[in-house]
Amino acid sequence: MTTPPAAAPSQLWNLPNILTMVRIVLVPFFVWFLLADASGYGVLRWLAFAVFAVAIYTDQLDGAIARKRNLITDFGKIADPIADKLLTGAAFVLLSALGELPWWITVVVLGREWGITALRFVVIRYGVMPASRGGKLKTILQTVALLLYLFPLTPGNPVLTAIAFVVMLLALAVTVVTGVDYVVKAIRLRTSALGGGA
Repeated sequence: MTTPPAAAPSQLWNLPNILTMVRIVLVPFFVWFLLADASGYGVLRWLAFAVFAVAIYTDQLDGAIARKRNLITDFGKIADPIADKLLTGAAFVLLSALGELPWWITVVVLGREWGITALRFVVIRYGVMPASRGGKLKTILQTVALLLYLFPLTPGNPVLTAIAFVVMLLALAVTVVTGVDYVVKAIRLRTSALGGGA
């Protein structure tokens, strides 16, 4: 008698989902710490930086645990990207509101992020668009750029500010290119599903 393969648990309370929920809970703390530090150099700025770093780390950790332990759930598939968008979206908006990051960068990045997320839901009836290598590179570059901008010693430091801006421009370029690539893939996926493709 053979033992049937273990199925992925569907329950809500597993470690990856808990980490995702923790990331969502950390967002308002990050927002408050960043806005409450008027100087940009104080303890609260360091706390905002630390909370963001920890939250970003949970994003990497929950995905690795879910794949390794076969704990991928429907809740995780939906909540994980939402948590990511809430965290990074808050960082982009707040940095622009504080005058540390140009608004046009925030508008382009968030427009792409939420636009592609909506596009995924639209074409899900035709198939799933997996994350590409370019998408993963985009995420890494955005994370590094945001960490550089949030670093308490960056405001007022011309060298660190320049480095942060260059990395952000690279992240922006990859963000736009991968966004266009996802749109093309979505069109091809829909065309193929409707019988119009090869």
